[in-house]
Amino acid sequence: MLSTLRKSLSGGLSWQALQSNVLAGLTVGVIALPLSMALAIASGVPPQHGLYTAIVAGIVIALTGGSKVNISGPTAAFVVILLPIVQQFGLGGLLVSGFMAGIILLCIGVGKLGRFIEVMPYPVTVGFTAGIGVVIATIQINDFLGLGLGQSNGNYLEKWQAIVQALPSINWNETLIGALTLTVLLVWPRFRSKIPAHLVALVVGGLSAWVLSLYLPGFSVDTIGSRVSFHLDGVTRHGIPPSLPDFQWPWQLPGADGAPIGLSFDLVSELLPSAITIAVLGSLESLLCAVIADGMSGKKHNPNKELIGQGLGNIIAPLFGGLPATAAIARTAMSIRLGGSLPLASVIHSLFIIASILFLAPLLSFIPMASMAALLLIVAWNMSEAKHVIRTLKIAPRDDAFVLILCFLLTVLFDMTVAVAVGMGLAAMLFIKRSIDLAQTSVIEGDHAGYDLPDGTAVYDINGPLFFGSAQKALKVLASVRPDVRVVILDMSEVTLLDMSAIVAMESIFTDLQNRGMGLVISSLEPRMILKLRRAGIRKRPGKVAFTRNLKDSFEASRKMIEQEKATRAGFKSGLIQADSVSQN
Repeated sequence: MLSTLRKSLSGGLSWQALQSNVLAGLTVGVIALPLSMALAIASGVPPQHGLYTAIVAGIVIALTGGSKVNISGPTAAFVVILLPIVQQFGLGGLLVSGFMAGIILLCIGVGKLGRFIEVMPYPVTVGFTAGIGVVIATIQINDFLGLGLGQSNGNYLEKWQAIVQALPSINWNETLIGALTLTVLLVWPRFRSKIPAHLVALVVGGLSAWVLSLYLPGFSVDTIGSRVSFHLDGVTRHGIPPSLPDFQWPWQLPGADGAPIGLSFDLVSELLPSAITIAVLGSLESLLCAVIADGMSGKKHNPNKELIGQGLGNIIAPLFGGLPATAAIARTAMSIRLGGSLPLASVIHSLFIIASILFLAPLLSFIPMASMAALLLIVAWNMSEAKHVIRTLKIAPRDDAFVLILCFLLTVLFDMTVAVAVGMGLAAMLFIKRSIDLAQTSVIEGDHAGYDLPDGTAVYDINGPLFFGSAQKALKVLASVRPDVRVVILDMSEVTLLDMSAIVAMESIFTDLQNRGMGLVISSLEPRMILKLRRAGIRKRPGKVAFTRNLKDSFEASRKMIEQEKATRAGFKSGLIQADSVSQN
């Protein structure tokens, strides 16, 4: 990692480029500071764990990954996965699942499987991303309105039922601060200021809550300090601990019951589905971010190396209290716009958060929870990309639109794991259906391709991939070959795939034609697929089976087969006549 950092600072790096990367890192650090805390709170853990994630993962992934410009840390996409883990297994279970996800990511990268991660269908990605945005926004209503519901373990509909029932108890103090923060978040970008809206909004929200508490009797709101506590030197303190994270094995941290969760095969088995989901989502987010970053920066990322970096970051981060991390698109884009072109920008962003913990922890404790909820509402809205979803539904084929809507509903009503599994399965079935529709077999009659079709010859033009779904459809027409046909020519110039199911179907056709005394000519099939047929026993046999490079050669082979058959019949008939003559004498 140190060698990577040295390379970033060497190689003719100009003073201007150094300044640009430092400025980009500092600015992104300002943005990541409140976001990291907010995402940790939304995930059900103390805010400092989000900061630890940005520090450790931000440095490790930047120095070991395959993208020079990605900024990694906690992201909103993980919230809907992490919150249920925390509710069931506590902080210890969350960090163990993140550690496991890191190992999975590392294996994917080392196995050079990065390109397979990119095959996630677009409707599936858009559907579950929009669903995540809706779920995150719903979770924030409690703190935004000050309903005092606590964390709900029910499904989405039950959460809404609880929100509606609690509306009469709305806390107008919390709502005022939340609405004020939200307004600043919406209005500030219109001024095109270089100061991030996140920072301005939280400062305005925090100062407003403090001033109103001084001049309005009874005015108070929940803050990070009033909601979160930690132990230091045997004393319970409120807010964020002003110290860097300590090394600790994740399984030594408390589970849902407050006792160390431990490490066992049963725990690993229970957390494995969640770890796989975290790994898949993390790899998707990271590679998507890298592709977008390449378009903005003009650089080229290495997908497998990026996944290795993400794996290392997610293995090391839980050892220091960090949550699962991935590349953050918004933070990366901001860094690039400000001149961030090296891993140095991500390192500076992490160092800024370290400095903030050490010197600004008391001030961070005064941030209102309603302001944090307002910030996450904006994050959820940006993540859902509602306008983009509507446009996609308008222009997408009906099947793809159905997949998108289904993934969205499954993410909202159940969870993302179910949505991705069902969405991928349905998308795969639709792909198979479309591939089956591409496979066609047509009978060619009369002259073909400028050549006279030999008498007693039938030509079948087979198009498309022949696999388990399409082979029977494409080849069943051959079962009805006319009795007067002596040779069947299969024009397979446009066959792109031949799997075992198709090979078995070809064997059946070959056997049937042989039993009916018909010859078979396979034309224009690629050598790699000819080899497959030869292994199955369909080989060149004089007068019976021939492989040709084009239709001209196929017609010539057909004539030879028919002439050979006629000669054989004539010889056989002559032999019968001679035998009959001998018997009469």
